[in-house]
Amino acid sequence: MGRETPDVRAVGEAMADAVRLLPALPADTARQQPARRIRTGPDTVEEDLVKLVLTVVELLRQLIERQALRRVDTGGLTEGQEEELGATLLALHDRMTELCAQHGFSLEDLNLDLGPLGPLLPPPES
Repeated sequence: MGRETPDVRAVGEAMADAVRLLPALPADTARQQPARRIRTGPDTVEEDLVKLVLTVVELLRQLIERQALRRVDTGGLTEGQEEELGATLLALHDRMTELCAQHGFSLEDLNLDLGPLGPLLPPPES
């Protein structure tokens, strides 16, 4: 009785906002090196699973980061919240880099080729 149920509609709207922030197909990806596809086999199944999990986590991290930046841009956070959010996002990025290195990948290795849809992850911002 004391537990509040999460507002599913708000979560759905936040995810929809995050997805809208991602470009459908960046124009400059047409000439870039193609993204990698996961090639599975009995000898590499463990490595492929780790790569897939890291890819999903990286996609979610990037979506969260974009949503957070949108909130910062709209002025919905205090200065203290912005600083804490920035530090948290930086720590998440660093931890993802460490996890990739620990398993022999780079963040660029996680960008899967979705065929006609293009790469899964947007190109890194400079």
